[in-house]
Amino acid sequence: MQYVNPKKSLGQHFLKDENIARKIVDSLSGKTTNIIEIGPGMGVLSKYLLSNPEYNIHFIETDVESVTYLKNNFANIKGKITEADFLKYDLHKIFDLSFSIIGNFPYNISSQIFFKILDYNKQIPEVVGMIQKEVAERIASPPGNKKYGILSVLLQAFYNIEYLFTVSNNVFSPPPKVQSAVIRLVRNETKNLNCNEKLFFRVVKTAFNQRRKKLRNALSPLHENKQDFSDELFNKRAEQLSVVDFVKLTNIIGELLEKP
Repeated sequence: MQYVNPKKSLGQHFLKDENIARKIVDSLSGKTTNIIEIGPGMGVLSKYLLSNPEYNIHFIETDVESVTYLKNNFANIKGKITEADFLKYDLHKIFDLSFSIIGNFPYNISSQIFFKILDYNKQIPEVVGMIQKEVAERIASPPGNKKYGILSVLLQAFYNIEYLFTVSNNVFSPPPKVQSAVIRLVRNETKNLNCNEKLFFRVVKTAFNQRRKKLRNALSPLHENKQDFSDELFNKRAEQLSVVDFVKLTNIIGELLEKP
């Protein structure tokens, strides 16, 4: 069955392959039975989530027409759907305890969704999302790869990341110009980074803002005196550093910033 509302064809692409939809939902490994689906749209994933009696599901959808459609077509969704912008919504209003995230993420805001997930990383043990293939490869990329970037480091600091499978553009209506992919993030054992986490985020973002430069130059906005950058890490480029390296780098810069 294809869930497409002709009134909602404003540049959006709808998944029409039921096998892919089922495969995405089955990718949840059950870290928690509390689940939030982001942007259920016409319910192509929702119906499979709702068919599992063990799941306590809540849906966040910003589109009024989609909310109306879901309420009219899925009787058991009423009371479980919030019309809101996921990026602006306080998720603690839905679940106080841990909860997993799933969804066909809007590609234009997928990076912002992952940054928000990082804000709740202690409450989110698992994420399954379909996103643009290029972004999925970037997130799952190891150090030393040109695709390795800000989101790679920040997400890998807290999650084990699996690139699950590629999704052809032919399973969408209308077909997008890009391929898609499904990835799974599972919370790792890191409860806290062994550094100032706010500074860690700043160091990572600053390092990759000028990724072609060695860190000695790329990180100068954080500390102007390059003579203090004596550690060998400063002779490398951002894409060469692992999460552990970035933690070490953060502690070094933190100590320099504390000096009078």
